Amino acid sequence: MAKKTLSLEKQKHKRKVAKNVRVAERRRLENRYHVSRMKTAFKRFYETLKKEGAEVAVKLLPLCQKLAMEAATKGAIHKNEASRRISRAAQRLKAVAQV
Repeated sequence: MAKKTLSLEKQKHKRKVAKNVRVAERRRLENRYHVSRMKTAFKRFYETLKKEGAEVAVKLLPLCQKLAMEAATKGAIHKNEASRRISRAAQRLKAVAQV
């Protein structure tokens, strides 16, 4: 059976699909960058809180807040997720500080 050539319309769609794949990959990497930075900051915050106490960890909370809201602004996470992460970190800091 002879190979069929694609019509002009199908070629257009094929180009569009290829472009969508490139755009999706670029966005995925951008989102991954923001989420990774945010998660690393929160991990560092929780480790510091656990090992060194509230006095040292209180300095890291603003960075966590900044990175979470930045990830939400860029669309990597939902704004409610950013608020929830910030709230939980603040609650844990407050609980450790009171003890």
